[in-house]
Amino acid sequence: MRTIYRGAAVHDGTGAPPVTGDLVVADGWIEPAGQVEPAATVVDVSGRSIIPGLIDCHTHVTLPTLDPVRLMNTPLSHRFLETGRTLATTLDLGITTVRDAGGADAGIAQAVADGVVRGPRVRTAIAMISPTGGHADPWRLSGIDAHRLFPLYPGMPDAVADGPVGLRRVVREIVRAGADVVKVAVSGGISSPRDDPRHCQLRQDELSALVEEAGAAGLRVMAHAHGPAAIIAAVKAGVASIEHGVFIDEESIALMVEHGTFLVPTLTAARAFLNVASADPDSLAQAKEAVAVHEGNLRRALAAGVRVAMGSDSGFSPHGRNLDELEALASAGLDRGQVLRSATSAAAELLGAHDEIGTLRPGMRADFCIVTGNPLDFAGLADRIEAVYRDGVLVGGTAFNKKVEEER
Repeated sequence: MRTIYRGAAVHDGTGAPPVTGDLVVADGWIEPAGQVEPAATVVDVSGRSIIPGLIDCHTHVTLPTLDPVRLMNTPLSHRFLETGRTLATTLDLGITTVRDAGGADAGIAQAVADGVVRGPRVRTAIAMISPTGGHADPWRLSGIDAHRLFPLYPGMPDAVADGPVGLRRVVREIVRAGADVVKVAVSGGISSPRDDPRHCQLRQDELSALVEEAGAAGLRVMAHAHGPAAIIAAVKAGVASIEHGVFIDEESIALMVEHGTFLVPTLTAARAFLNVASADPDSLAQAKEAVAVHEGNLRRALAAGVRVAMGSDSGFSPHGRNLDELEALASAGLDRGQVLRSATSAAAELLGAHDEIGTLRPGMRADFCIVTGNPLDFAGLADRIEAVYRDGVLVGGTAFNKKVEEER
């Protein structure tokens, strides 16, 4: 049995103008329009728009808060259960696939795939690899090990390592734990006050070994990198994407364009972090500096032709506000059609999944959203996601939640 969604303005995810027509779905896949048997079910969606299921390339679905007191007083099992609510909230935004940048183990991804919880398809980095003293090193000046806030457990290996040999070992452990992508902290971070986000904290031989080891397992590498030196080293090593890139400069921009490396700017993350960093003056100062220069540097990268994929850094920015990143990208100068592309076909290309998701064309998975109003009007878009389909099944949006409520 096939279903025809008829009469909507279809945005196919390529950046092309919308075309009013039919979307034909059968067994979870999109089929060509125009050759459908009379028995097909027809759903009238005229007056609405259809867009591909959105892809968030940088999330932390298991991070409920940045408040250390709350984290210390919340049982670990509670965090897993709370993740179920976060995943459902994310799905209702029209996001049908996420790339989790650290914190979600393979069990989270499997729970979604098995239908245990409602959520977007999860591709996970498991944990962020970091050198000693780097952005994800849990040691603090007080002597506290932040692993006490984020305990290690089966499926969540310790990802601090140094040297080519140590980094190869931890990549293998991450792969063994079920990673879909490898994430590495090449620079310091905004939220880690004892390292400088401009500094490159790994040497070229270390990065080359890490990328080679990930590649041997068929995995791409996403690199947390703020400063030019870290960006350049990561791009030379062959990473797929630079995450954040706050202090990107002309040299690092040119190298990214040459290598075709994606940038995932996470513009809203540093802005959101200002609201929680006030207890730590060093982190607050770093966040203020990042916000002051980030959009201007991104504009230069866009003008030079750097490819951009959308990532919200949810967890550091509030869960449920992922789509704020779309408006932020538009404000930074990305054409609105290209903003949508950054969360659809471009994001799918970054994930290496462009043959299955990201566009609405025959042979692709039927991941799509029915939207009221103009989907390129990103302000308030989250409230206009009427229906979310993943693999052709209604799984989220206001229509889904209304149906669930009525069935109760």
